[in-house]
Amino acid sequence: MFVSVFCFVATTTLLSLYIIGAHGGETSWVTLDAAYHCTAALFYLSASVLEALATITLQDGFIYKHYHENIAAVVFSYVATLLYVVHAVFSLIRWKSS
Repeated sequence: MFVSVFCFVATTTLLSLYIIGAHGGETSWVTLDAAYHCTAALFYLSASVLEALATITLQDGFIYKHYHENIAAVVFSYVATLLYVVHAVFSLIRWKSS
């Protein structure tokens, strides 16, 4: 839950700062963007792996509906991880070229 809330708040804050033009085209914002998205990708990857492990190990103890909800949570956390990794790669490419 920490990872989801942290990434939502941080991404929304960065998006709103970019929209209002607070970055001013400075390279420090490119560095901040790359660092944040690499950190978010790492957080989401660790949370995804832990959620998948919990789902596998507690497979027999769950009600069928709860087990499917956990599987859905694992799938969507890996999708979020993939999206953050893709954005981190593009941010690092932009950071390298700046």
